[in-house]
Amino acid sequence: MNSIIVGLGLITFGVWEAVLVFGILMLLFGAKKLPNLARGLGSGIRNFKGELQAPSEDPDDEPHDA
Repeated sequence: MNSIIVGLGLITFGVWEAVLVFGILMLLFGAKKLPNLARGLGSGIRNFKGELQAPSEDPDDEPHDA
């Protein structure tokens, strides 16, 4: 049990890992596409949260009895 706790303690995400991930993203997508990618990701998350919080007003979304 102790080795599991020590093993999980080694999983960290620090500054160097963030720099490495950002560098890989820059290589894959380029500097011009990263703002659009982040904007699209943000709007997708906002839409998802809005759909979770808002009650459904569409009667087609409600389950029907068989």
